[in-house]
Amino acid sequence: MSIRPDVWIKEMATQHGMIEPFVEAQVRQQEGRPIVSYGLSSFGYDIRVSRHFRIFTNVYGSVVDPKAFDARGLVEIESDVCLIPPNSFALALSVETFRIPRNVLTICVGKSTYARCGIIVNVTPFEPGWEGQAVLEISNTTPLPAKVYADEGLAQVLFFESEIPCAVSYADRQGKYQHQSSIKLPEV
Repeated sequence: MSIRPDVWIKEMATQHGMIEPFVEAQVRQQEGRPIVSYGLSSFGYDIRVSRHFRIFTNVYGSVVDPKAFDARGLVEIESDVCLIPPNSFALALSVETFRIPRNVLTICVGKSTYARCGIIVNVTPFEPGWEGQAVLEISNTTPLPAKVYADEGLAQVLFFESEIPCAVSYADRQGKYQHQSSIKLPEV
């Protein structure tokens, strides 16, 4: 990048729709109360988690198998707070929709506020040409229930720009998670 990363991200978001909705400054309070921050940062963008969650359960004795995923192993909730059981896992949907250009790769990483509580967000790329809302994978590594707050920051997206666009994008490959707007379960 030949300009400051935050200026580049703002330009890409506002002129090219790379992030929608786009918040051009860190938001640290809502209605006068502190929150886990979201919005544009110095070198990335802190994304929010929506109110849509799917939490793993063992009620039906399902086995987690990426080649034959049994959706009965998940409970779907819509709430302002997701309570993840001890040593368990949840899927969530980002508030933001992304349109990643052919010459950009992103890495999505968890925010340290949650990490310091034992709540880990899986590190994942948003590949060149990928579009959609992100499905975020959240692990509660503690022996205690853990809260995740909807409409607050959960992860940070870091952007890496190449001078040359990729030869084959995620869209060109017709990636299986392209254009997702709900919590899409694993596919092979």
